[in-house]
Amino acid sequence: MPQMIFVNLPVTDLDRSKAFYEAVGATNNPAFTDETAACMVFSDVIHTMLLTHEKWASFTSKAIPDAHTTAQVLLCVSADSRDAVDGQVEKAVKAGGKADPTPTQDFGFMYGRSFEDPDGHIWEVMWMDPAAVPAGEPAEATA
Repeated sequence: MPQMIFVNLPVTDLDRSKAFYEAVGATNNPAFTDETAACMVFSDVIHTMLLTHEKWASFTSKAIPDAHTTAQVLLCVSADSRDAVDGQVEKAVKAGGKADPTPTQDFGFMYGRSFEDPDGHIWEVMWMDPAAVPAGEPAEATA
């Protein structure tokens, strides 16, 4: 079985966040969703758990930072093409997100953009053509 990732995010409005993540392509798994949390499935191996602040507090006593003004992580997912990268960002904007809170990256063989969800969490979306990267050379060396 492939290793899975569950990204846990604190959210201020669970219904709004569920709608946002559905708009950008995730589906809700009702088996792991209630009034305090929602499991949003991006793929067989990528899930995002949206947690109310009260639910989040049951996992850690650490303060929830305001993701609109601070950042602890940048989440990155791959896309099948440059157009798919742009399409994902467009979906996020239409659903109430913010486009490109981080700089767009365009190295020819690799292209990436980002969006911010309503709670300020940043998701990067990237496409890469591995055949265009010279063998044995780090990607940064070709940019």
